[in-house]
Amino acid sequence: MTEKTITVSNRAGIHARPSALLVETSKNYNCNIYFERGNDRINAKSIMGVLTLAAAYGTEIRIIAEGEDTNEEIEAVEALIKLFASKFEEEQDTVI
Repeated sequence: MTEKTITVSNRAGIHARPSALLVETSKNYNCNIYFERGNDRINAKSIMGVLTLAAAYGTEIRIIAEGEDTNEEIEAVEALIKLFASKFEEEQDTVI
């Protein structure tokens, strides 16, 4: 099992578009992937599950990958972390 806790950093939180990107990315991996928020654990490959997290800006989410291949678990978690870190490419950093 591989896990990592992240904080939602995009201002709009996890709405329809980020949810779709998370599910699409999760489906690329042959392992079980879950998101946990508090006591709620949902399947990261389920669009309805991801939407029901209602993860707003600043929410902590634990990403968990379980499978037979530890390397694939690590790759899956890292790919999802990249999406969160990029703020789902919704926000542009402004340089003045």
